[in-house]
Amino acid sequence: MVESKEFLKLILDTISEHIVVINDSGDITFVNRSWLSFGDENGCECNTQWESQNYLAICRSAAAHGDEFGEKAYTGINQVINQQLAEFYLEYPCHSDTESRWFMMRAVPLKLGKTDYVVISHLNITERKLAEQQVRELARIDGLTQVANRRHFDDFYSQEWSRCARLKHPLSIAMVDLDNFKSLNDNLGHLVGDNCLKEVAKLLSEFTRRPSDLCARYGGEEFVLVLGNTQSHNAQLLVTRFMTKLATLKLAELAGYPLTVSVGLATLYPSSCDDAMLLIEMADSALYQAKEAGRNQLVVADNIEPLNIEKCP
Repeated sequence: MVESKEFLKLILDTISEHIVVINDSGDITFVNRSWLSFGDENGCECNTQWESQNYLAICRSAAAHGDEFGEKAYTGINQVINQQLAEFYLEYPCHSDTESRWFMMRAVPLKLGKTDYVVISHLNITERKLAEQQVRELARIDGLTQVANRRHFDDFYSQEWSRCARLKHPLSIAMVDLDNFKSLNDNLGHLVGDNCLKEVAKLLSEFTRRPSDLCARYGGEEFVLVLGNTQSHNAQLLVTRFMTKLATLKLAELAGYPLTVSVGLATLYPSSCDDAMLLIEMADSALYQAKEAGRNQLVVADNIEPLNIEKCP
């Protein structure tokens, strides 16, 4: 009974992993029930008349359509077939229209008599990937204000700088600093100060809705806005709207204490030969000018004269 093919097939059909066996030409010679069920549910080509399907051809077709994981699978499985690798692993996304999914492929050689095969299993690792993703997201969020932290800003800014340089788009940076924050903390207490930081962060986030925008806590009472593909004029209008809305924000615990910000704004067309820190330095210098000019103002890096919020259009 143990040696029965039917008995062994029943065992393989109880396994939740999707299993497919191919010969050294890539032709599919066996699939288990989990493979068939997944194929039925997702309309996979290799599920229909699988006996006539070639697994390597499917991987090659995916690669030809720009799927980097298809290319990696094709290369790795061939290396196992050619005995260049003892086994091959690959983690890859397989998202549907309704859910995010990840799988781990494992390809190992199998010799039966004089015939060489490769056993390929696909293990659903979505739960682990989602947990890892959640940990990564938590590591990128400032615990108090729930906006991006400095580390996330550094990564995002570097990517956006490169993207704008490649597409020849403008990139704007706004440095936002809460005015007289130390005095506010000393007079009203740190809990009130923390709440002010949360409210400013929440309001700033309303002005960063695009994938190319980011609101981050830069440090202490300072925030930064990254505005990809945004001209200086449009960035000024956005910051002005933020400052106007902030002026109407009423927090009972402030007891009449003014909650204002100073903002330094700078815009550049990034290029591969430019130093990405230059834009940040320009915005930081403009922020310093806004503070020196009396605070509660916006200063644009290419505009020496402070732009008072009351004079903004």
